[in-house]
Amino acid sequence: MGGQYRIKGDKYPRMRRRRQPGRLVVLAVGSVAVLGMLGWGTLQLIDLFTGGGGKASAAGAKADCDTRATPSATATAPAALPEPGRITVNVFNATTRSGLAKQTADELKKRGFKIGDVGNATKQFDKKVKGTGILLGPDSALNTSLPVLAAQLGAADRRTDAARKGTAVDLIIGDKFKELTKKADADRALAALASPEPTSSSSKNGC
Repeated sequence: MGGQYRIKGDKYPRMRRRRQPGRLVVLAVGSVAVLGMLGWGTLQLIDLFTGGGGKASAAGAKADCDTRATPSATATAPAALPEPGRITVNVFNATTRSGLAKQTADELKKRGFKIGDVGNATKQFDKKVKGTGILLGPDSALNTSLPVLAAQLGAADRRTDAARKGTAVDLIIGDKFKELTKKADADRALAALASPEPTSSSSKNGC
């Protein structure tokens, strides 16, 4: 070629093909599809070896809940409470009504309790008990004799005296006293004390 199109030197222009955008799009879509298939295949292999992720997790959670709920359901049984016949009760009247101490002592005797002293309350309590009554005993009676006696007069206050000697307990009748708890109700209360229902902690653990 001559004129202004004459080629000079030893370098020649290269003729390049135009890039085709459509081809690049096809390649990109194909790559994404291949990666997607590889990922899906990996998940299938994991599912195969674990036995199903969702089901396994649900089963594991249920087993964990069952395991955590078991200890509470099998709570340790409380110490055996003494029978009424092994409890000596002193009955004292702190009110102005006469005859209450003997009447109450006779009823407690019918219910199997041993009766000790019967009479008027000491100056410490006489005419000073505004409620139904007071159940008083040594520290050792707090979880033994006092709960059993309390079943006979549930509204009475329970108190202990660290300096008190012996095992006998006092029932000090107060101004609001009318009568002992009905025997049938007292028997049910005693049965509940002897066999408390176990509690489960599953709700606390979110199961």
